[in-house]
Amino acid sequence: MNGTMNQTEGQNRDGYETAWNGGNTYNITPHNVTTGFQSPFSPVMDMAISGITIIILFITMVSLGCTMEISKIKAHILKPKGVAIAVVAQFGIMPLTAFSLAKIFQLGAIEAVTVLICGCCPGGNLSNIFALALKGDMNLSIVMTTCSTVLALGMMPLLLFLYCHGFNNLENAVPYTGITIALIMTLVPCAIGIAINHRVPQYSQIIIKVGLSILLIATVAIGVMSGISIGGTVWVVLSPQLMAVAALMPLTGYLLGYLMSTIFKVNHQCRRTISMETGCQNIQLCSTILKVAFPPKVIGPLYLFPLIYILFQGGEALLFIILFRCYQSF
Repeated sequence: MNGTMNQTEGQNRDGYETAWNGGNTYNITPHNVTTGFQSPFSPVMDMAISGITIIILFITMVSLGCTMEISKIKAHILKPKGVAIAVVAQFGIMPLTAFSLAKIFQLGAIEAVTVLICGCCPGGNLSNIFALALKGDMNLSIVMTTCSTVLALGMMPLLLFLYCHGFNNLENAVPYTGITIALIMTLVPCAIGIAINHRVPQYSQIIIKVGLSILLIATVAIGVMSGISIGGTVWVVLSPQLMAVAALMPLTGYLLGYLMSTIFKVNHQCRRTISMETGCQNIQLCSTILKVAFPPKVIGPLYLFPLIYILFQGGEALLFIILFRCYQSF
């Protein structure tokens, strides 16, 4: 049984590498994808999954916008020490962690790009929930998420460009145009959410709750549809190397984020907040980029990597929350 699984995984990996390494330098466009890997998705299923992924991102960013208050954003911008530390941690620690882990575990080309994109993503709205559970500074958490989302428009393509030079033949492998479009797509619904919260704040909580329900249903739908479509190729995502990376990335972010904020002597409430903001990535954005910006023959089932990542991201945060609550109790 294990031999068959390993053989299947090896064949799938070979397929991806053939699709990726059609030439010495690979430039991903719909016109020059080498057909070394047979896409498991029918055109209709592929369009359906891509459409649902975009809808999830839109709903997530509107909901995130509904948590933001302009007055609180202004207050933290006027005293930017905590935000500055958090932004440096977000765009300094996580991309470097992703790059280092990809090197340590000797990931293949497409796997390395997948991990780098995840590491270079801005902070996600889950960090706000975790910060609340850890009795962190909620205003700082929301402002940090806002700032990292806006700054990602320039920082994410720049960081990907720089770190891809650390791998052979990856300089032209990232679809920067597609990533930039996806980032712009996040700012528009986020601005809509901010406007709703500013103009008609009584509807904000309703939108957040409805958005969360739709998000959960849509996520399950994507999981089921993807499971039916990709079949045995799921073992590519569940390889020991990618599982180890998915486990170590958020943990490293949480610990180094806390350490960095301790070095700069911010209060304990802000330390816990910066820790959560550093380790939590915008998984919905990452999934959208991987699914929409890359051709199916190139990315295959690796667009599901963020779903593996979020399990470890949430599980490790939950462990820290339990430890913190126990510490407070005793």
